[in-house]
Amino acid sequence: MKKRLPNLHFAWSIGLCVAVVVALGGAVRWFAFDYERDQAGNGALAQAPFVELDWQTLVPKGWDPLKRYRNLLLGRLDDSDPKAMELARQMRETWDNAPTNNDLNGTRVRISGYVVPLDAQKGEMREFLLVPYFGACIHTPPPPANQIIHVSIAQPVTDLRTMDAVSVNGTLHTARKDSLMGTSGYTLVATQVERRQRKG
Repeated sequence: MKKRLPNLHFAWSIGLCVAVVVALGGAVRWFAFDYERDQAGNGALAQAPFVELDWQTLVPKGWDPLKRYRNLLLGRLDDSDPKAMELARQMRETWDNAPTNNDLNGTRVRISGYVVPLDAQKGEMREFLLVPYFGACIHTPPPPANQIIHVSIAQPVTDLRTMDAVSVNGTLHTARKDSLMGTSGYTLVATQVERRQRKG
């Protein structure tokens, strides 16, 4: 019996080591699963779906740019009247400083509108203004800043023309930018620009 004790001790030690290895293996697998689950969750957050956005959402609730001018008899003013010219300047200033909806800052959005080119060269475009209606900034005065989005895209878009109807996917930010075509209250870093059929 005395000669077998070392063997029993050895066997017990081996058994203990095996148990520890199995336990550690299980813990490692659990931690690996937990890590992969967290990574998958983070990836899902990073790739959150694009929110379909309409233009009215860009305007803060309660903002009325014409409120202070409602009691004025605008129809009686002649275009060459200094009062009319000053009023037009004030209205343009109000529109260029239109407030934005800060809740949208950093949101992944999809929004449709019309293209006003800013840097078209050799059929390629990296920057343009997105506006809500046909003719804005081109055939009519620019809309309020909160209705103009400055779009930039890393890969230039080809064969895109003035007033083409598009849908744009990207991340929206509240940031004011001035250009010759108008003042924008938002910027959008685009990941996709898709041409669509213009209504009408």
